[in-house]
Amino acid sequence: MSAGPGPLSPPAPSPAVAFPAPRITLPVGTHILRTYSGAFVCLEILFGGLVWILVASSNVPLPLLQGWVMFVAVTSFFFSLLFLGLFLSGVVTRIDANWNFLDFGYHFIVFVFYFGAFLLEAAATSLHNLQCNGTQSPLDPNQYNVNVAASIFAFVTTVCYGCSLGLALRRWRP
Repeated sequence: MSAGPGPLSPPAPSPAVAFPAPRITLPVGTHILRTYSGAFVCLEILFGGLVWILVASSNVPLPLLQGWVMFVAVTSFFFSLLFLGLFLSGVVTRIDANWNFLDFGYHFIVFVFYFGAFLLEAAATSLHNLQCNGTQSPLDPNQYNVNVAASIFAFVTTVCYGCSLGLALRRWRP
């Protein structure tokens, strides 16, 4: 018998540490902007920013309802920017993670939160015609108009997150 490695012995480990490749099917760099998912993330950022601006400009007359809307709009705006930034910069190729599952999980959570925020904003807007014991409506006509626009854009943003969720589900489940 020879003292050297035989034909059935495993190859010697290399001194460099090797990491498994990340699991992702979306393109990285500016190529992500050419996909439906990239376009929806850009629309989520655009419409989510509009919801944030509109709710903030209404002076938040109903803080219990609209506080949650502001939280969801601001948080999802920044996380969507982070998500898009990770793909544009190509960092996702250097982090070992199942990015398809992370994409699905993120869009599922934000879709549920944004749907609730849309319902709360629509409920706050519907209080315009509420008259209790002769008191005035909590919304003046200008705030009512701004809240109607915020409700519409919250719905559009929810639809964008729902479309991203559907696309992420198709990528995650083969």
